[in-house]
Amino acid sequence: MTGGRTWHDGRVTAPLTPHDQPPPPPPYSGAELPGDASKDARAAFLTELRQGALVAVAVAVTGVLLGLLWLWLAPRIPLVSDGKAIYLKDSEGEEAIGADGTFVLLGLAMGVLTAAAVFWRYRRGGIGVVLGLAVGGLLGSVIAWRLGAWLGPTGDLIAHAKAVGPKVVFGGPLRLRAKGALVAWPAAAMLAHLCLTSALGPRDPQSWDNPYPAPHPAPVPAPPPEDARPFRNPEHPSGQGS
Repeated sequence: MTGGRTWHDGRVTAPLTPHDQPPPPPPYSGAELPGDASKDARAAFLTELRQGALVAVAVAVTGVLLGLLWLWLAPRIPLVSDGKAIYLKDSEGEEAIGADGTFVLLGLAMGVLTAAAVFWRYRRGGIGVVLGLAVGGLLGSVIAWRLGAWLGPTGDLIAHAKAVGPKVVFGGPLRLRAKGALVAWPAAAMLAHLCLTSALGPRDPQSWDNPYPAPHPAPVPAPPPEDARPFRNPEHPSGQGS
């Protein structure tokens, strides 16, 4: 004890003032309460479900356009009757497979167009949107198939042959023989949507180098005031007072 000052090993530990206290650490982004996290997940799931249902309905409705295009562009099978039986006008014709091929090509085109429209509406894809696109494309294909067959020539060939008379060429009913053509639309839609999302979709920020937020730097303690510094006795080289 010298000059009313105290020290320990040549240093005096000065208490930190309130403004020198370290700031509290920032809240961690993944430390939300379980209740809040479950509510957010439920809300996101319901939103995605509504988007998927809306996409499925909108895409399925466009099946009417596919049916009308198929009815207009698909070739007819030419038939002829001699009054007793009905025959193919051209036994080596390719009109039968031409109807299926036309349906496949139109389905592929509709898949690309609907995928582009859905991507334009919902830039950030999701499982709900993709499933809605696939289900809507399949339903649209079925609607187009049934609509084209219903609006096309009648399937009652005998009545049709009697109505047009013998030796007169008439078109056969519009039929889809390869039922696998129904999946052309949903397959093309999912593939096109995947390509658009990969090429033009929004990018999530990547943080491979530093996946965690940087910690707060440790506060530098303020130097002790002049009256709190250790007293050095000039008579002692070590600076220790007696």
